[in-house]
Amino acid sequence: MAPKSDNTEAIVLNFVNEQNKPLNTQNAADALQKFNLKKTAVQKALDSLADAGKITFKEYGKQKIYIARQDQFEIPNSEELAQMKEENAKLQEQLQEKKKTISDVESEIKSLQSNLTLEEIQEKDAKLRKEVREMEEKLIKLREGITLVRPEDKKAVEDMYADKINQWRKRKRMFRDIWDTVTENSPKDVKELKEELGIEYDEDVDLSFQAYADLIQHGKKRPRGQ
Repeated sequence: MAPKSDNTEAIVLNFVNEQNKPLNTQNAADALQKFNLKKTAVQKALDSLADAGKITFKEYGKQKIYIARQDQFEIPNSEELAQMKEENAKLQEQLQEKKKTISDVESEIKSLQSNLTLEEIQEKDAKLRKEVREMEEKLIKLREGITLVRPEDKKAVEDMYADKINQWRKRKRMFRDIWDTVTENSPKDVKELKEELGIEYDEDVDLSFQAYADLIQHGKKRPRGQ
């Protein structure tokens, strides 16, 4: 059951203020699905909040970009920003030290856990022997040309993968359209704005869309039964 209109506005307002970055209706609707809110309800709430002056928006053609009212936030001066950066640097240094300590402890735990008893060694040996037999049986079937995966199961997985790739491609394009629109008239440097809003490209997290998309073509070229 969807929330009432006043609750919907409260949820949407809280989301916009928490994000404090440019959003379109689709961005908000996607994030608020967990509240059982439909896109039309989110759009209505955004427009109502904008009309009431609780949030602001700008129109870029047919597209509306919403953002939290900035006058509700305390904006630090240059001295406060410098102090915050210094504190952040110290916290980052402490974080790295904690991570190293945790890593050292985990390594020690793994080292201790690696010392197996005779009974555990025998159990592990039996398990590995069983896995070897199963892999040998599978290898024999593959050499004889027996298909281990049903064609319909393979097609279902390939179709699902292709759908996810298409969704990825659409979202990349949607983001690029919005980002180009926002940055075209922004006085800030694009890179600086990107860092300020916490935006990351696929490449920033070592992901290559093309590499995953190419797998579809490689799969089509693979001989049947393999």
